[in-house]
Formats: sequence, C-alpha cells, structure tokens
Amino acid sequence: MERVKALLGSRGKKLRNIEHVFVADGLQSLRSALIPKIASAPIVEKLYLTEAGHSKLRTEFAQEVIDQFEVIMVSDQVMNAMAETESPQGILALCKYLPSDLSKFKGLGVKRVAYFWEIQDPGNAGTAIRTADACGFDLVLFSPNCVDVYSPKVIRSTAGSMWHIPIATDITLDDFNEFAKIDQIQIYALDGSGEKSLENIDLTAPAALVFGNEARGLPELPTTFTTVKIPMKGHAESFNVASAAAIAMYSISTGALS
Repeated sequence: MERVKALLGSRGKKLRNIEHVFVADGLQSLRSALIPKIASAPIVEKLYLTEAGHSKLRTEFAQEVIDQFEVIMVSDQVMNAMAETESPQGILALCKYLPSDLSKFKGLGVKRVAYFWEIQDPGNAGTAIRTADACGFDLVLFSPNCVDVYSPKVIRSTAGSMWHIPIATDITLDDFNEFAKIDQIQIYALDGSGEKSLENIDLTAPAALVFGNEARGLPELPTTFTTVKIPMKGHAESFNVASAAAIAMYSISTGALS
C-alpha cells in the first residue's frame, strides 16, 4: 500500500523513473493490461482488488486469467486511501515497464511513427497514444522534457492503449533522425506555416509525424525534416496538438500502406 501511495504522491515521478514502475487503475486500463497486445507492454506485478472490483474483473475474465497474477484483496477504505481518483472502481495494478531503447526497433521495417517534442499536458499525451493505437501506428516516441508518460493521468487518458503500442521516452531529435534514416522513413513536422500541405504528402512510403510543444511549437529542426501544415477552412489560428495529431495520423493511416 505504501509503495502505491508513494508512486502516486509528489515524489512519484522520481520513483517511477528509478524503478520503472507505475500504477494503473480502473477496469478500462486493466482490461488491456491483463491481456496485452504487444510483447514489450508493461507487465502487471500485483493486482489490488476490493470485493466489488474482483466481481467486475470476473465479468470480463475467467478466474484462471486473474489467478496468473499476484492478487491482494483490500477493503474499500484501503482502496480509497491508495487510489488517486475520488471514486475508485476497486481495481488497481502495480505495473513494470521496460526502459526505453530505440535501438531494438531499428531495421524492423517500422512504417508509421509519431514523435512528440516536449509535450506537457497529460491529457494530450494520453490521447496521442490512444490515437496512434487506433490509427495503426507502429511506434510512439517522446522527447526529453515531456510530461511523465507513466503518470496516472496519462495512463487513464490512453484508455488501455499503453498495452497495445510500443512507446519510448527521452528520445532526442538527433536520435530520432538517425533512426528514421535506417528504415528510410520520411519525417513530416506539423507546422501551421509548413512548406507542404498534409493533403499533398506521399502516403505510399513509410512516414513519421512530429508534433511540437503546446505553447512553443517545434524546435529548430534538422534539414531532413519536411514541415507540413493542415489545411483549415475556418478562422482559427491553429489546431491544438491532440487534434492535429488525430487528423494527421488518420491521414497517414488511410494511405496506401493501410
């Protein structure tokens, strides 16, 4: 219990980074966590369940699936003390994730990648992961100085996609650029004043999309990157990063590589 509270507390980010452990709560996350879609997905170390939480899991999974994990039954009062949400569902998991290693994806024929530079909002980060998953992307990358991808708010915002698509953090632009060169991936950076329109880029080849910080946009980019804008018919100055990511990733997903 104390370890869970520490991971959710003010020092949680430091502890998560050191131990590569995070907390996931609720049926939506655990539905994916117990039966992940990828080999590199975070692993459930312990399940904390109330009686009501156990009953909810039993409506989704056979008991033998639940029995594969270390289960700790707790009271409603203990769950309320452990969980970050005001009305916990009685289902909470301690999960272990693998340290980021971009090299393991090199030369594997990755075709669709989303890269986020210094994104700060937990909801935006979680939505970006969920969108990449929905659009069939192969990989989601985050630069240094991004929001903590393993924070409770991001985990909840992914709606389970954390267990469906590979994620790597603290990836510099230079490392990302070198990675893209190996698999001949064209990099498109989303920019309101981009040199090309999203409607005119080549969707028949492997592509990576780069999205900037919510307030500051993109940093200085390598010359190999192509800046791309999303055509707008209205009067808004720009899309927010989550909306831009959804539009651009969907456009890529409906291309000839689908």
